[in-house]
Amino acid sequence: MFIVLKWLCALALGIAPAAGMGADHAESQRGFEAYERGDVRGAYLAYQRGARHGDRVAQYNLALLRLREENPLPRMTQAIAWLQASARQGFAPAQHLLGTLHESGRGVSRSPTLAASWHRRAAQQGHADAALALGTLYYLGRGVPADPAQAARWYELAASQGDEAAQYLLASMYETGLGVARDPALALHWYRAAARQGDLVARLKANALAAGPSD
Repeated sequence: MFIVLKWLCALALGIAPAAGMGADHAESQRGFEAYERGDVRGAYLAYQRGARHGDRVAQYNLALLRLREENPLPRMTQAIAWLQASARQGFAPAQHLLGTLHESGRGVSRSPTLAASWHRRAAQQGHADAALALGTLYYLGRGVPADPAQAARWYELAASQGDEAAQYLLASMYETGLGVARDPALALHWYRAAARQGDLVARLKANALAAGPSD
């Protein structure tokens, strides 16, 4: 199983709500409610107001509207600037998305090194998709030195949060002993976890491991 990282994977993530985040994110919540009603224009205006007041959630959502081509504004260069502003304020979804864009070069320079840096910042906050992305960069040696042990470390963080792809990859590493001590029991555990989420190959692998070596 091979993970191909694409910026569309990150853009598939939904607009971020701001409920319970306090008065500083009021415009973000208004924007989210407008977006949920199908009022993209109203969402854009609310996010724009919030972004201008430094709301990192609004900045992220404003950029996402443009990157997902749901609204013609802001301009792409401004959308990237809002995304960078949100990422610099420590908003993990923005950091992960910015890292993904640096992988593809869409709207920013193509730089595996910067991609790894931004994915790491998000992963260190427990962002599962960023941890999967960072693990894959370590697995492939893109933007960071190839390091299977580091790949396994970040896959495990994502797997523990229920990421199906990370569960499968981590299982395969425990099965073969790549980057970790070989452990058939842990391999079976993670294959089964991925299988419960519908991964048919993981189910076959789990059944084969459970059956033991064939004569």
